[in-house]
Amino acid sequence: MKKIKTPISDEEISELQIGDKILLSGVMYTGRDAALPQLVELIKKGKTPINTNGIAIMHTAVSDAGIAPTTSNKEEIESTIPFLSENGVKIHIGKGMLNDETKKALNKNNSIFVITPPVAALLTNNVLEKECVAFENEGIEALYKLKVENIPGIVAIAHGKSI
Repeated sequence: MKKIKTPISDEEISELQIGDKILLSGVMYTGRDAALPQLVELIKKGKTPINTNGIAIMHTAVSDAGIAPTTSNKEEIESTIPFLSENGVKIHIGKGMLNDETKKALNKNNSIFVITPPVAALLTNNVLEKECVAFENEGIEALYKLKVENIPGIVAIAHGKSI
């Protein structure tokens, strides 16, 4: 297992390969169908509520029941990955297959896609703090900032290759 701490540098991303098992610690943001398109629009307007450089975003909602990844190839989610990668997001965490265009964008921007087990209880135990940072009106699908320790994952797409 490779221990990764956010924010992550380009050099650290370059060292990760498909199939690598990781444990992610530090700050991780969450977003899915409702929040990610809104985040993209704010960044385009220069009004981003977060610094996206070197961050990880998990495609999940946040509730009292916990966190667990949603399918990342939903149009509202996958369509944001290229733009967010271009704007500094280094790790996208979710589940499912991504299309070739998204894989190329990840490669071009030295970003990766990590899959994590959809086991809410395990992942939730690794969340130390949570704070809603934008789109509170979206409820559990708002943009959250989480402080996490040892979120497990497997690098599924990196450097133009996928498992």
